[in-house]
Amino acid sequence: MDLRCVHCGVAVRTLFVQYSPGNIRLMKCENCKEVADEYIECETMILLIDLILHKQKAYRHLLYNTLNRHTVDFEGIWWKSSFVFLLLDACRILVLRRNGEYWGLSRSSWTSAWVCGKMLMDVLFENLVFICFLSIATRILLKSLPEVARYKDILLAIVVSSYFKVFFIAMMVWEFPASVVFIIDGFVLSSNVVALKDLL
Repeated sequence: MDLRCVHCGVAVRTLFVQYSPGNIRLMKCENCKEVADEYIECETMILLIDLILHKQKAYRHLLYNTLNRHTVDFEGIWWKSSFVFLLLDACRILVLRRNGEYWGLSRSSWTSAWVCGKMLMDVLFENLVFICFLSIATRILLKSLPEVARYKDILLAIVVSSYFKVFFIAMMVWEFPASVVFIIDGFVLSSNVVALKDLL
C-alpha cells in the first residue's frame, strides 16, 4: 500500500521532510492542497479519539501511513494482531457463557482441557464463518478488487478496526449485563464498515 493523503485518499510520495531530528515539515497533497497527514504530529490519544469517532482520516492514517508495508514488519503485526483478536473473541465467549457450562468449582484437568478446546473451536469457527462471509460479500459487491485491496490488507483492516473488543476484558472483571456484549459488537461492526469503506 502506498502512502495516502488522509483528506482525499490520493497517493502521495512522502508525508514529511525531516531537516534535523525533531524538525520536520509536513507535505501538502497535490490534489486537495491540504496537509497530507496531520496525525504525524498528533499524540496517540488524539488518534484513538478520532478512531472512536469513526473519522475516515484517522483510519487512512492508521491503515495506509502507519501500517505501511514499506515501513513496518507487516507480517509480524498481522500475526500478533490476529492473535490478540482471537484472544479477545475468547473473552467475549467467556462473558456470554459466564453462568453456563464453562464455569464450575470442581473441575478435573481433563474437563478444563475439554472446555478450553471447545472454546477455541467456537472462536475459530465463528471467525472462519465471518471471514468467508466477508470474502464472498467483497467478491460480489466489488467485481474487481483494486490492487490495493489484497486479502491480507482487508483482514488487517478488520482486525485493527476491532479495537472495541478490548472492553471484553473489562467485562470479565466487572459485572455487566449480557446486552453490553451486543452493544460492543455493534461498535465493532460499525468500525469495521468504516475501515473497509476506506480501504476499498
